[in-house]
Amino acid sequence: MKVMKFGGSSIGSAQNILKVKDIIAAEKGALVIVISAFGGITDKLLTTSELAASGNINYAALFAEITETHTTIIEDLHLTKDKKAELSGKINVLIEELSNIFKGVFLINDLSLRTADKIASYGERMSTLIMSYVLDEFDTFDAIQLIKTDSAFGKHTPDIELSSSLIKNAYAASSGKVVVSGFISACKTHGEITNLGRGGSDYTAAIFASALDADVLEIWTDVDGFMSADPKVISGAYVIEHLTFTEATELCNFGAKVIYPPTIFPVYHKNIPIRIKNSFKPELPGTYISNDIVTSRRKALIKGISSIEDSCLLTIQGLGMVGIIGVNYRIFKALADNGISVFLVSQASSENSTSIGVRTADAQLAVDVIEHEFQNEIILGSINRVQLERDMATVAIVGENMKYTPGIAGKLFETLGKSGISVVACAQGASEVNISFVIRRKYLRKALNSIHDSFFLSEFKVLNLFIVGTGIIGKHLIQQIRMQQPKLQEQYALKLNVVGISNSRKALLTRDGIDLEKYEELLDKQGIASSPSILQDKILDMNIFNAVFVDCTASEPIASLYGQMLANNVSVVTANKIAASSAYDSYLKLKNTARERNIKFLFETNVGAGLPIINTMNSLINSGDKIVKIEAVLSGTLNFIFNTISPDIPFSKAIKMAKDAGFAEPDPRIDLSGMDVVRKLVILSREAGYKVEQKDVEVNLFIPQKYFDGTPDEFWNTIHEMDEQFEQRRKKLEAEGKHLRFVAKYEDGLCNVGLQEVDMRHPFYELEGSNNIIQITTERYNEYPMIIKGYGAGASVTAAGVFSDIISIANVR
Repeated sequence: MKVMKFGGSSIGSAQNILKVKDIIAAEKGALVIVISAFGGITDKLLTTSELAASGNINYAALFAEITETHTTIIEDLHLTKDKKAELSGKINVLIEELSNIFKGVFLINDLSLRTADKIASYGERMSTLIMSYVLDEFDTFDAIQLIKTDSAFGKHTPDIELSSSLIKNAYAASSGKVVVSGFISACKTHGEITNLGRGGSDYTAAIFASALDADVLEIWTDVDGFMSADPKVISGAYVIEHLTFTEATELCNFGAKVIYPPTIFPVYHKNIPIRIKNSFKPELPGTYISNDIVTSRRKALIKGISSIEDSCLLTIQGLGMVGIIGVNYRIFKALADNGISVFLVSQASSENSTSIGVRTADAQLAVDVIEHEFQNEIILGSINRVQLERDMATVAIVGENMKYTPGIAGKLFETLGKSGISVVACAQGASEVNISFVIRRKYLRKALNSIHDSFFLSEFKVLNLFIVGTGIIGKHLIQQIRMQQPKLQEQYALKLNVVGISNSRKALLTRDGIDLEKYEELLDKQGIASSPSILQDKILDMNIFNAVFVDCTASEPIASLYGQMLANNVSVVTANKIAASSAYDSYLKLKNTARERNIKFLFETNVGAGLPIINTMNSLINSGDKIVKIEAVLSGTLNFIFNTISPDIPFSKAIKMAKDAGFAEPDPRIDLSGMDVVRKLVILSREAGYKVEQKDVEVNLFIPQKYFDGTPDEFWNTIHEMDEQFEQRRKKLEAEGKHLRFVAKYEDGLCNVGLQEVDMRHPFYELEGSNNIIQITTERYNEYPMIIKGYGAGASVTAAGVFSDIISIANVR
């Protein structure tokens, strides 16, 4: 036989009730149907009670809504006119009883627990009465006569043995098909109406299933089953196909609201499986709960993540606790005597402190009763006042596969650490099915997403990108990301989620990701006013996991944000040379912050655009090699200019061509001054392991200072004066078989940049167009130095280099 429970959302309208009738009609054999109150009715009953008790006449309007819900459902049901009239009469009797109770509560402004329990029972009593007319071939049981409870601390605990006996006897005399109200019960000693707590209809169904040795207990609700995490927080959460009773219990205890936690206990001991089904999608398999351990098709180390958002942490601490027997007994007895439930306990091995997790609603009472229990020790100073930490959240990772699997806790804490989340307290049972920990509530969303991603519960590994700068490099990068997104998801299970795009005027930020095909339109129409400070605040307030700040600007104010980004566990990828070439102490602080936070500060494109120069140098050094000399042509702009000069193209025209081709800055004097190369040489020297400042670099100008002193217009009007000088030099070098190269060099602690004449035997001689080249001499690569050569300028290759740095953060192979 089968027990089927239908929740309030499943029967919240006449249309839904008819769907449930079809589900039940498809079943063969003996059935027990357990019914909850219609969706939202129990909440309205409780609210109406509170309003009436406070003397608020508005209770009557809310009561009218309750009445209308039931009368509307009856009117919309496919019943005969006579049946509707008969049913309406019976419902009106209950409505009248309830109305009189509310009037009494309103008049005396008092609501006893006994009265509150009776009021709450009317939701199930009315819904079950209506369902008995829909399922007219079913017998109807009164749960008040069958589920008997004991009471303590305002809570009602069912007497399973007595209730089971009553259920068996009643069922033996039935037709084998029964409909019964959930939630409701009665005190076994005094007979007044009680209930099994919010969600108690599940518990009713479990008690019936256990008493009747059912083949299966089905819980029909409005969700597809147990989810790997809260789908409201994690878009990639999925239905868990199978759970053990232990896994389901752990998930329920830590916030998964799919079924009422006590439900599992009665059926667990009879090994009666539970299936969670969605009444709106009955074709879906749902979640199956049994004693069997089934390996998931997903290669995940854990089954699911659950959390309790409204948590508080109490810490009892003092040297007077060390070695004293019975301290914890006194703590938990004091809490139990006052009906306070503890869901987490963490104790230091030195025994000088014990931390406990409780619901926020119980927190202050818990503090009061513990301090009362230890008032003498607190006066003597052997135990401190209870420390109460509010605004906490408790998270649990659950899974039978965690047993005897080394490294689970290490992976968990590493994941949290990478996201900048500190664990305040943690606990793990000897069964190894659950690791629970307490964090600040503001980090809950970030923690859940990070864990879901790290433990392979997510279909994709996600990187959340904030792209700053929509100029030529930024545009190319966004286009490249858009084109590669499908391939990265399909081949590498990597999802690049662009959650922010900003230019100098506006910023567009959204957790759900930006449609990159429409980003310009969205930025223009939906973007907020932006500035470096606003951008920083918005990004950090999002507190998003696996976040990467991508700088495609040349802005000093934007570069100044890196420190805060890294300090808040946001990785930084930048094409902006300012930070890495700034004061050495600032550069080193950024590097160290990234290292300490176990995140990334990547700036490969600061030198050589998309060429793998910095990564190669880092690999050499990390393998134990030492870089002793660096020689490089690092300006694609200058190399283009000196390669372009010819009898037909003078120096000034070559500069203009470099600008038009996008190689040179809008003001080409930035390139001609050599300062761009100075910054690159400083960065390379630092990455080689040397402490170098920009002022340490000797700069040999190849055009007089006067061309740098005026305005850009003055520069363009006068630079042709240098054409003849460079033409004469070109002719001389052509005759000697030499070329001009602007070379950056580090050796023996000395740095310099300037023009150099190279002959055909030199590796820099054949360098074409805007290409860059670097020759690295190390202790290993000494006689034959390492050479890296290729495109060193251009928005497309620079964007590709930035993209490569982004991908490296995800460790995609």
